[in-house]
Amino acid sequence: MSLAVLCSGQGRQERGMFAMFAGEPAARPVLAAAAARLGWDSLSPLDRLSDAELFANRAGQLLCVARALAAAAVLDEVLPRDAIVVGYSVGELAAWGVAGLWSPSETLDLADGRARAMDAASGADDGLAYVRGLPLDRVETLAARFGCEIAIVNPDRLTILGGATADLTALCEAALAGGALRAAPMPVHVASHTSRLAAAADDFLDRARAIPVRRPRRALMSATGPRLYRAVAPDVASLAGQIATTIDWNAVLDALYERGVRRLIELGPGQSLATMARGQSRFDARALDEFDGLAGVAAWIGKV
Repeated sequence: MSLAVLCSGQGRQERGMFAMFAGEPAARPVLAAAAARLGWDSLSPLDRLSDAELFANRAGQLLCVARALAAAAVLDEVLPRDAIVVGYSVGELAAWGVAGLWSPSETLDLADGRARAMDAASGADDGLAYVRGLPLDRVETLAARFGCEIAIVNPDRLTILGGATADLTALCEAALAGGALRAAPMPVHVASHTSRLAAAADDFLDRARAIPVRRPRRALMSATGPRLYRAVAPDVASLAGQIATTIDWNAVLDALYERGVRRLIELGPGQSLATMARGQSRFDARALDEFDGLAGVAAWIGKV
């Protein structure tokens, strides 16, 4: 069965997110490069960060991209060459690095630039929220009512929305009153994947076009479309555009299934993508954070 490698987005950072890679030589260059861009000697300051610092947009994007790149470097020899790499939100940028279109250093540079552009374009009170348990059309009605936008469409009636924090809070209260199972703001402080970040998308496109794109080492599925790229790279415009447009993660999972993918491994941080995929009962999905160590991950990837 074909395998897909999932690169996670923001929101599940935790202070021990690099513990699995301690002492792994292949991970050291990535972790050192991420720390340098954050102005640290190493990533050990995670233990001392406040929640506000850990979930700040720039730190969060760099840490999440570094996690995917470090995990892929450590697991490179056990990941099948025909594996498909796909990413969720900033994880799509990480996926370009994991697939080999950019080097880890270039990918981290672009993650840094992406975050800075988003911070510059974002309103001071912008953010994301989630609503679980309502049909998409009802969430769309709520979004229009409160001046918010659909950011990501997920399986099992889980919708992510972007907007001003006060509007998102009011929307969540209305959603709960209208029968939503859960609804709440998220620890993300930009309105990702909404038109509020159109300027950031343009800025990032200029940055991305300045770095040559290599032929993929592994197949990459773009969340825009979604489309599969094996021998050639996608246009960076698709990667830039998703900063300010809705992502349909349902469509991505459908496309993977249609390509024969039945097994998914999420690089993390967290296990949200694996949990969503398992909820559809058509994928055998695991996350690195579900294993006690890398040996267990390698054994699972290698099983038939």
